[in-house]
Amino acid sequence: MSQLSITLLRMGFLVLLWALVLSAIAVLRADLYGTRITARGRGRESRRAADARADKTAAPGRASTGVRTGSISTKDPAAGHLAVTAGPLKGTTIPLGSAPVLVGRASTCTLVIDDDYCSAKHCRIYPDGDRWMIEDLGSTNGTYLGNQRVTDPVPFREGEVVRIGATALELRR
Repeated sequence: MSQLSITLLRMGFLVLLWALVLSAIAVLRADLYGTRITARGRGRESRRAADARADKTAAPGRASTGVRTGSISTKDPAAGHLAVTAGPLKGTTIPLGSAPVLVGRASTCTLVIDDDYCSAKHCRIYPDGDRWMIEDLGSTNGTYLGNQRVTDPVPFREGEVVRIGATALELRR
């Protein structure tokens, strides 16, 4: 083997080693600083989203979050908003309408919780006639309504507390 080919092979291994080191640093940086939140709209809509984040008020749920078309009534249930009462998002409120609220770590969720005990799509809170229901979406660590683990859709009444990891949610008027 010639001296030139050995030198090129060494340089190739050196570049590969630096690529590995830089990718490890990028992963560590992402873990330390969390996920990046981007505005979902354009123009005035993105300014509204930025203002909503500044006020610690999330946008209302979207219909594309896995809604069951047969279970939603045109009559809005009595509760007015969903409040985060414990955890890193304490003080955040989500106005409730006729669309379900999807809770999880995924950026497509209505309420994004950056917690190791929260699944990507953890649970769904949706209207059913004149009441709200909560449904666990097969999460690993579970959704707890009071002290009971939620396995099937159950009614979620005003004043009850739902725990997801370190986060607590409450239905309020």
